[in-house]
Amino acid sequence: MSREVQVTFDCADPAALATFWAEVLGYQVQAPPPGFDTWDAALESMGVPQEHRNDASALVDPEGSGPRIFFQRVPEGKDAKNRVHLDVRAAPDLTGEERMVALEAVCARLVAVGATRIGRHEPEPPLNAGHIVLADPEGNEFCLD
Repeated sequence: MSREVQVTFDCADPAALATFWAEVLGYQVQAPPPGFDTWDAALESMGVPQEHRNDASALVDPEGSGPRIFFQRVPEGKDAKNRVHLDVRAAPDLTGEERMVALEAVCARLVAVGATRIGRHEPEPPLNAGHIVLADPEGNEFCLD
């Protein structure tokens, strides 16, 4: 029996991090409940105080095939390397220099919207096709693969 998976990020600013990851993954911020045009209107009707309206945010795959990504505000900051990270498959069918050129183009676009470049790992055939390591605006590492 398969299970549905949600990926959850602990963070300081759920709305900002959701916006960043929507750009990275081609996802969309999850729509508000039926009957509401905005999340602010929905949260207002639920009695959520203004200071708690950025406690969480979620992204969904517009094609409905990828996992939901959930962002929740936590009081502590990130203080160590991630033990689990996302590999964003930005050039899965490319190899060699063509692959690295494609990854560099995606990297430049993501750095422009808030990512930090950490390092580039050159292809080492036969097993390592090469990848680029980045961090999101709150320091969570991920790879362009």
